[in-house]
Amino acid sequence: MAKRTTTSFVCSNCGAVWSAWTGRCSTCGEWNTLQEEITVKAYKGLGGSVSHRLEPSSVGDLANKDYPRLTSSISDVDLVLGGGFVAGSVTLLTGQPGVGKSTILLQVANQIAKNSPVLYVSGEESAHQIALRAIRLKCDEPNMQIVTSNIADDVADSIASEKYKLVIIDSIQTLRCDALSSAAGTISQITGSTQLLTAIAKQTNTAIILVGHVTKDGVIAGPKILEHMVDVVLQLDGDLASGFKVLRASKNRFGSTTEAGIFEMVEAGLQPVLNPSQALLAERKASDGSIVLATLEGTRPLLVEVQALVNPTNYGYPKRAASGIELNRLNLLIAMLERRTKLKLSSQDIYINIVGGIRIQDPAADLAICMAIGSASKGLQLKTNSVVFGEVGLSGEVRHVSFLEKRLSEAKKMGFTSAIGPPQRGSDKYPMLKGVADVRSGLNKYLSKD
Repeated sequence: MAKRTTTSFVCSNCGAVWSAWTGRCSTCGEWNTLQEEITVKAYKGLGGSVSHRLEPSSVGDLANKDYPRLTSSISDVDLVLGGGFVAGSVTLLTGQPGVGKSTILLQVANQIAKNSPVLYVSGEESAHQIALRAIRLKCDEPNMQIVTSNIADDVADSIASEKYKLVIIDSIQTLRCDALSSAAGTISQITGSTQLLTAIAKQTNTAIILVGHVTKDGVIAGPKILEHMVDVVLQLDGDLASGFKVLRASKNRFGSTTEAGIFEMVEAGLQPVLNPSQALLAERKASDGSIVLATLEGTRPLLVEVQALVNPTNYGYPKRAASGIELNRLNLLIAMLERRTKLKLSSQDIYINIVGGIRIQDPAADLAICMAIGSASKGLQLKTNSVVFGEVGLSGEVRHVSFLEKRLSEAKKMGFTSAIGPPQRGSDKYPMLKGVADVRSGLNKYLSKD
């Protein structure tokens, strides 16, 4: 069988393939994303391939087949997955280097290995290195086996043996297919390896977990099509040095994407935090610029401290910095405060910090951030022992938020006597809620000298 060598240019953003290089990918519109790849393909000619008749099954026959989920016995992991790993599914786990991906996967593998055989395939570390980490984490179940390989075909052959219920591959960027001559980590190798592993997972009903690298911008390295090919995409976020780690699902074909798992790194590995609100507020000191926000991680209520520091700028251009929230959102709220209140912030440096390494995406954090900036700017504290939440519009109005009962219940459980938030119809139902119509009235009514 003759072979032919072809040169193509693949977009690193969308995965589109072009025969010639151009400065801009016309599919996704990105500039300078086309990368040259040389591929050796077997040439079969006309009639070289053999077709097979498909054998479909009815819905009833397929539904009667029982493939129970593989539960990890780690409560927050199973919560995010929707009950555990589905047989034949492919899960992609991503996160910054050092955030704890390999740690939590060893813990998951060890728990599942108590009932089912598990294979851990590493393309980055030696088997001895992984074994040392496993011993430190006390993950030494005999049913968990470790092997090192960078060849996707070899991994697929091992899965085809149907000896394992779960296979973990760390990482997909280190694998390469023999049919492709490009280097590991290129667009074609990532796509080809994932297609091969996905096909064998569906045929053998083996659950597969792929570890994915991220770029310096925090997005998954490789083609965007990688996220479409897998069944579940998990993201592990958090401060690398300290604080909590949050596990979220940005895609889940077998469950909700609104759940979140909260973990803390200890000597024995990543452990679920039973009461994160208490842990986050344990060292809080009430002062100006300190506001407690009632937010949500998935559907779980969580109380976190929002800290603000406002100082006169020493330069011509004031500095704004944010940890735990988007800087663009902070700039928008500062502009709104300048326009809708009497705060003069154009000559002030403003710093915002969400304590505990938590990254807030909840729009209900707007009012707490505004109150924290106002408190720090004027040296005032909240008059009452309150939590704060509410989305803020560009006109300064405080808007409705979701899961109000959960936020109030968590605040009451943690000993807060009131909550400052958007006004509600039938306020008799929420006696501890103090409604504010806009940011200006909230600042004037609830901030005072200590």
